[in-house]
Amino acid sequence: MTESAPNQRTRTVIVGGVPVGGGAPVSVQSMLCASETDAGANIEQVNRLAEAGCEIARMAVPKRESLAVFSKVCDASPIPIVADIHFDAKCAIEAAWRGASALRINPGNIGGLSETDLVIAAARGADIPIRIGVNAGSLQKDIASREDLTLPEKLARSAVEYVRYFEEVRGFTNIVVSAKAHDVMTTVETYRLLSQQIPQVPLHIGVTEAGTALQGTVKSSVGLGMLLAEGIGDTLRMSLTDDPVLEVRAGWALLSALGIRQRTPEIVSCPTCGRCKVDLISIAKDVEERLRTVEKPIKVAVMGCVVNGPGEAKDADVGVACGEGQGAVFAHGRIVRKVDEGRIIDALMKEVEAI
Repeated sequence: MTESAPNQRTRTVIVGGVPVGGGAPVSVQSMLCASETDAGANIEQVNRLAEAGCEIARMAVPKRESLAVFSKVCDASPIPIVADIHFDAKCAIEAAWRGASALRINPGNIGGLSETDLVIAAARGADIPIRIGVNAGSLQKDIASREDLTLPEKLARSAVEYVRYFEEVRGFTNIVVSAKAHDVMTTVETYRLLSQQIPQVPLHIGVTEAGTALQGTVKSSVGLGMLLAEGIGDTLRMSLTDDPVLEVRAGWALLSALGIRQRTPEIVSCPTCGRCKVDLISIAKDVEERLRTVEKPIKVAVMGCVVNGPGEAKDADVGVACGEGQGAVFAHGRIVRKVDEGRIIDALMKEVEAI
């Protein structure tokens, strides 16, 4: 795995053994979407997430009856589980003692400061962090009704006021903050404000309710890419209305594209044109699928013709430059063999395995 040092000034918070902030690698998160009554389905899902590279997973605990299943998932999970709590502070308190690696609460609906105090006490006793999660759709009424503030200012104000209460009044600094909206630029402007106003607090970044796979990946990549390029963000979730494994893959792809972290191979492939004489789309998709289980931070080129193919393939760790029904397979800039179209994928994977 390759990593570059993020530009972070935040303190370090530990979520079940995973460091967040303070120069630690930007971690990739997701959220379980199986029923909170089905322990087996959640455990199966969290195992798939972990295999895909998820480092922290969140699970909704909508009522106290869900806590027994939550506890089983925590016990079986290979990665930290964060309890996602709304409306019921006592549910958060119980989750803290049932194996939660962190708690996520929303200041807009947890029940006020007296209830918050109880959650803080539980987290302090269990020695776990709290994520203060502010959403555009559930702001405190006194802040939501203010006409003198923009939406980013409202989101930031809500988070900052809560942080100051945690730190200055309750003396609790084991916190992470998120402040999300479905609009990309609202999200970006909110996190910029937070990075200026509470630079000491690790930020969980994400565009909430971003949409289905294509739209959600585009919106999240634009927003989170802007923030990460500015050094803002300590941990992320790509929120998609789809299999959460796709969120994890998209998160890693974003970090890789920015040169922040690379866990799996990066594919360099051309969009094809009339010069291409092989079925490059099928070849590239098959190569991508076979690379899913490869955990090597390498570059693999799949190029369709002689215009850019040889140069791009030579620049990759391994690659193929295709011609009429065949391909020249490269390794570290050197042609190692020429093969027929039907043998391209196997030949390419053989070079990948040799690295």
